[in-house]
Amino acid sequence: MTEVVREFVGLPSPLIGRAGAGGHPCQGVYHRPAGAAPTTAFIATHYNIDFAEHYLASYLAERGYGFLGWNTRFRGAEAYFLLDHALAEIGVGVRWLRERAGVERVVLLGNSGGGSLMAAYQSQAVEPNVTPVAGMRPVPAIEDLPAGDLFVALAAHSGRPEVLTAWMDPSITDEADALSVDPALDPFDSGNGPPYSAEFQARYRAAQRARNERITDWVLGRLAALDGTRARDQLFNLHRTWADLRMIDPSIEPSDRRPNRCYQGDPLKANYGVFGIGSLCTLRTWLSMWSLRTSQCVAAPHLRRITVPSLVIHATADECVYDSDARAVHGALAAPDKRLELVKDDHYLRGSRPQVADLIDAWVRER
Repeated sequence: MTEVVREFVGLPSPLIGRAGAGGHPCQGVYHRPAGAAPTTAFIATHYNIDFAEHYLASYLAERGYGFLGWNTRFRGAEAYFLLDHALAEIGVGVRWLRERAGVERVVLLGNSGGGSLMAAYQSQAVEPNVTPVAGMRPVPAIEDLPAGDLFVALAAHSGRPEVLTAWMDPSITDEADALSVDPALDPFDSGNGPPYSAEFQARYRAAQRARNERITDWVLGRLAALDGTRARDQLFNLHRTWADLRMIDPSIEPSDRRPNRCYQGDPLKANYGVFGIGSLCTLRTWLSMWSLRTSQCVAAPHLRRITVPSLVIHATADECVYDSDARAVHGALAAPDKRLELVKDDHYLRGSRPQVADLIDAWVRER
């Protein structure tokens, strides 16, 4: 086995200083093979999850690549996420690879939720389009981002607003009451399914979008109400976000996934639990990341600006990324050279990581 060297990388942000305790805002771990410095390296970043020790890092380093598992200051701080700020801090990592690590080719690895984030990065680098959220100043650091040379979407969702909306429980009748429910839309009421009728599915999907829009209306109203007060923003909770009908009913988009399963286990328990995407937000983070109306974290517009060679890998037993998501990502990419590969495994590729590393390695070497 090739020896893998791991180097901690802590770097300044163009937007915020070091923490009082000394930590740099931008942090990660650079994995590389011992010996000669690699000329091709991957960078992977997520909206919120710590990717410093990403599960593919060592596998790709063993195959001769560098791998920077990179975190912006929003790691573990999803409630405060701002897209333009995150893109500036991803740029810090890409520049480090080129200028300090001596890398000639950079592969942007968009894994899970990071798929739309890294797509937004490449999109902004080649055709600046990201604007600040309401009431925020422009970020000059995103106007000249170093672009990637290749793009890989791995078990990637189609965008934060779409994912949240598809997972939302639209039967909630009072956003302040996690137990409020409209029985006619309750996905866990056996009278509604599973299996769920086409009519119920259509009503349910429409109600999910309506819930997202109602929250956006409320957020915009609250921001207007705060204007001229001592506060510029506020926190709020979002309940019940583990209720995609596909999690419960395997007859909707059949695949190799386990039935009645989401990333937090049983959807009913998860939905009424305290761990969920978007569970804590600021008003501006809602607008930046989760709102169907205002968020620029929708993948498709960014994918349409990506023309570098692109690889999409879909795990067919993924509990919450579905075949339609992978095909939508692949279809939206503007790259003339693009490929879709299927792997029979779950979201975290627990049984196929060496094989997936081989697949990516072969694809990169072909280019």
